[in-house]
Amino acid sequence: MQTGALIIGDELLSGKRQDKHMQALIRILAARGMKLAWAEYLGDDPGRIEAALRRAFASGDLVFSFGGIGATPDDHTRACAARALGLSLELHPEAKVLLESRFGDEAYPHRIQMGHFPQGSAIIPNPVNQVPGFSHGHVHFVPGFPSMAWPMIEWALDTRYRQLFNDQPDIEKACIAINAREGDLIGLMQDFTHRYPSLKLSSLPSFGNDAIPQMHIEFGFAGQPDLVEIAMSEWRKALMDRAYELREK
Repeated sequence: MQTGALIIGDELLSGKRQDKHMQALIRILAARGMKLAWAEYLGDDPGRIEAALRRAFASGDLVFSFGGIGATPDDHTRACAARALGLSLELHPEAKVLLESRFGDEAYPHRIQMGHFPQGSAIIPNPVNQVPGFSHGHVHFVPGFPSMAWPMIEWALDTRYRQLFNDQPDIEKACIAINAREGDLIGLMQDFTHRYPSLKLSSLPSFGNDAIPQMHIEFGFAGQPDLVEIAMSEWRKALMDRAYELREK
């Protein structure tokens, strides 16, 4: 099971707000030995949101959807989720109690809509203002407000997905080869990719910067710690055998 994110809102695509969710999700997952496999940004377009959610539900992935679950006219996510599932929206009984307790008579007629979820959904408790998010299968819906969304994600992970936590998470090691050109090292990179198929080899060329004015390439291996250490040791030796000057990252 991979982990993905849907981050929804016109304000992100227009530049009115900067997204903070993806970096936070990466951090939250990393603390549990997990990693983010994919992310998708969407505006407030119901057709695109519905299509993205249909893919998410069908994928079998663990997916977190941020934003669009409020009660204003531009909040489409709840209705799009219901259409993607082929289900109707219904007032969740626990959400009804929470919203009535939070807002009293002012829960009606509009705020109560925030408790309408696709049939069969489960709530995600909101520790900030008690307005819940919801889950359907492995797709989890939280508000766009970071102070609410992030603890709700942590609750979902800690409550439902401890079996995915990794006590020995992947690491990444890197080194820098001065005056290296990718074209000269493609064969060596292919050899190491075949030798270590479970590791990810990265190559980030640069024409120079303030720290290292010369042209250089940052090479990295990511994966299980013991194997990364072995691969990086062999990689450094292979580069030094080719007379490259190396610097640590």
